[in-house]
Amino acid sequence: MTEQPPADGQDRAGPLGQGHAPSVDPWKGLRGIMAGTLVLEAIVIGLVLTVIARVDDGEHFQPWKVWFVSLLAVAMIVASGLQRRPWAIPLNLTLAALAVAGWVVHWSMGVSGILFAVVWLYILYLRRDLARRISGGYLASQHD
Repeated sequence: MTEQPPADGQDRAGPLGQGHAPSVDPWKGLRGIMAGTLVLEAIVIGLVLTVIARVDDGEHFQPWKVWFVSLLAVAMIVASGLQRRPWAIPLNLTLAALAVAGWVVHWSMGVSGILFAVVWLYILYLRRDLARRISGGYLASQHD
């Protein structure tokens, strides 16, 4: 008797044999990483306020810069709670792009934005790898 492929059309024959849908949600951990990254990024971006207030005797401490930095940090904290939404990844990448665009506020914000953009690229790599492992049946939770 031959085994039937999974109903969703994906071949889940990993090294442990034919797999099934994961018994635990593997995406939950990735969503937690993304939420935590957004909170850390919000803290770092919020600290830019101290930089623009103290560097060059407060020359960069202008109202529009304070609003931009503050709203971006708050948006990142709000977005950290929205990671279950299907549009969470585009939102995260948009916020990261705005952090890089913060170079106009102060170069230190742009550098921080670039560092976090690299982190977001790595998270996207992890997301792709997780999807590949799930479709290939390589997760231990697919062989309970």
